[in-house]
Parts: sequence; C-alpha cells; structure tokens
Amino acid sequence: MPSRVDGELTTTVSPGVRTRSASAATASRLPSLTGLRWIAAMLVFGYHVGTMRIVAQPDAKAVVDWLFTLGLSGVQFFFILSGFVLVWSARDGDRRRDFWRRRLAKIYPNHVLTWAAALLVMWWFADPVVPRAALENLFLVQAWDPTPGYFYSINNVSWSLSCELFFYLCLPLALPAIRRARSGLLWAVVVAVPLVILALWPGQQLLPEGSNWWFTQVFPLVRSTEFWLGVAAAELLRRGHWRGPGLPLASVLFVVVWVAAHWIPAEMWAALLSVAYILVIPAAARADVQGRWSPWRHRTLIWLGEVSFAFYLVHVLVMMTVLRLTGHWGVGLSGWSGPLAVLGFLVANLALAAALHRFVETPMMRRLAPRRRKPAAPSAAAGPGVATAGTPAAPGAASACGDGVVPGPRGAGDGPRDGRPVEYAGPRDPH
Repeated sequence: MPSRVDGELTTTVSPGVRTRSASAATASRLPSLTGLRWIAAMLVFGYHVGTMRIVAQPDAKAVVDWLFTLGLSGVQFFFILSGFVLVWSARDGDRRRDFWRRRLAKIYPNHVLTWAAALLVMWWFADPVVPRAALENLFLVQAWDPTPGYFYSINNVSWSLSCELFFYLCLPLALPAIRRARSGLLWAVVVAVPLVILALWPGQQLLPEGSNWWFTQVFPLVRSTEFWLGVAAAELLRRGHWRGPGLPLASVLFVVVWVAAHWIPAEMWAALLSVAYILVIPAAARADVQGRWSPWRHRTLIWLGEVSFAFYLVHVLVMMTVLRLTGHWGVGLSGWSGPLAVLGFLVANLALAAALHRFVETPMMRRLAPRRRKPAAPSAAAGPGVATAGTPAAPGAASACGDGVVPGPRGAGDGPRDGRPVEYAGPRDPH
C-alpha cells in the first residue's frame, strides 16, 4: 500500500493520459487509491470478525456474515493494487536493488515487530511454537509451504507478505518486457486473469487431498495472477489505452457485483470480484490524474489508507489476544456486547496501527530505504527500473469464504493438532 514515504501514491503522467489541472499533472498523486486501501482493509477486518465469532447474537451475527462473507477478497484488491501502483510509478533509471531495498524497508520493520509480538502472546498462553513455522514466517517464505497450518502460522495474516515479497522480486525483472509489450497482449492479460481464477476451482480437484486450499488461495505463483492483472491495467492506462468506465459507474458496478455475489455460486466469487476491482482501481487513478471528483480522496480516508498496512498486521493478533484473556475466544459476546466489542477492536487496532505507522514504519523507511535519485523526464516508455509505491500486503485471501464458524477455544498448553502450528483467525476453507 503507497505514500510520501508511503502515504499518497505518486507517479509521472504519461502523455497518453489527459489531465484537467496543473496540480494533477505535476504532483500526479493518486490519493483515491490510498483511500480505497482502507475500504479493502475494512473488508478483511469484517471477515475476521465473522470467522472469530465475536458477535454471538444471532440477528447481529447474520448481518456481519452477510456484509463480510466476501471480505477476505480484500487481499485480492491489495494484490491487484500493488501491481497497478508499482508499474504506474515506475521511473527511468531506477535500479533494481534500490527497488528491492525500498520494499523490504517498507514491510519488514512492522512484520518483525508483529512476529515477535505474536511469539510473545504464544508464550504467554503456553502455546507450542513450531521452530520451522516460526522461521518460515520470519523470513516470509511460509506461503511456499503447503503443510497444513504452516502458511497461516505465527502472525496468521503475514502469509500475504510472503506472496508480495515474491511479486517484488519478479517485477523489476519483468518490467522491461512489460514496457515493450503490445497493448493487445496487455488486454489479453486483463481478460485472461479472471478466467484463470475461475478455472482454478474445477482444476483444484486434480491436486492431492489437503493441498487444494493452499494451491488456490495461498500459493504465490497462483496469487501472482492478480498482481499481473494490476500490472497490465496500469501499463494500459499510462499509455492512454485503458477503456474502462469512469469512477462513478465503476463504483456502482462494484456494489452490484458485491451484492449479487450472495446469490452466485461461491466458485465464481473471486473471478467476479477481480473484474470489479480492476474496473475501480484504474477509474480512481484516472479521476485523480484528471482532477475529477472522487469520494475516496477525503483526507480522513487517505490517513486511514496510510495506516492500513499496520492495521492489517495487528488486527487478528489484537482481537485473538483480548478474546482469549476475557474467555470469549470462539464463543463470542452476547447481546449488544458483541457489536460494542467490534467497535472497540476497531478503535484499538486503529490506535495501535497509527502508532506503528508513525513510530516504526515511517522512520524505518527513511532510515533503511535508499535515497531517491532525481527522476528523469517523463516519457511514454519508462526504463527498466521500478519506483517505489507502497502497496500494503494485506490480509486474507481472495476466496469463496465460509460461513464464519470456527472451532471452540483451545486451552492454554493444548498442542497443535497433528503437530501443526496454532492458527487463530478461523478457518478459510468453506469445504
């Protein structure tokens, strides 16, 4: 997720994209995408509220389940946004090693801190720690391990950082070919990715039992299709060849897809939402560049978007810890206590995320990231490097979400089932 150091997204404007105001043409910030990051983070937060069964009152729980059944697809939004922003922000002459260093400086300080905090919580509750899982999580390679439980180990949500790290490694190597690619090929990617996502559901039946969920929802090679979808859309927009709807229509289509998906088979959710997301993201970017109205550009939304990466990293850990301390883990809170607890968790996670963003994420970016070189003059074909643009690796997975039921609470000291690491955020696989 992107900014000054990492707040609002920045880029140079291609001659193919017409701008309405001088400020849009020169600063070229994309604050609407920063604001949309918070919307995606809230979808994931709401989804985990459901899977952790915080709200026990049946009617209130039904509302949460209806609103956020598709919430885990917020990470799909982040993967698409990541590819879009990093290509849109590419600069001539930027070195690959500088790009990689900036991305590590962005994600690793918060990751290491929350990893250590998760281990401390596990020690407090006498949960067993599987050394292999802990090391895989620390070095962000856990998404490559199909062993059940390992990819969601320690700080469960950091599996998506493992995917993002792979995307960051690949992009500078692929960018020269992307700049040279014909627009027809880029459009083929935009059309093909939702179809590939759709084909994964019947295709997963060919996999060994137990690997289906990991392959379709976690495996970095598979999840990279969403990243490349954003890459292709950004390159088309910077050339002036994007033909998607404007932001108002794209936003309406997204809402329609979100509501209609409740009556559509779960196997089609991820593919449909990828279409909705790839319409909204370029539309919001184009509205910013052209100086047109955008509801996602409000100052409060921009700030929320800036802290959304930290919010994502802490939200499951905070909720799980409090629920276990109070004895409500897995059983929820009855009456109005449930919704009030959700509101309290939202505020507490926001406060902690704001502190992490201000005192860890931003200063460590300044300290660890390389100094920016003076950008070259804008051109329609950017060079082989990649410029920074924060893309939050976010929370869950783009998937057909389950009914939000999790197992009952486990007592302190209960070992992981079959030697697996402990998971806290509830089951992802509805089957």
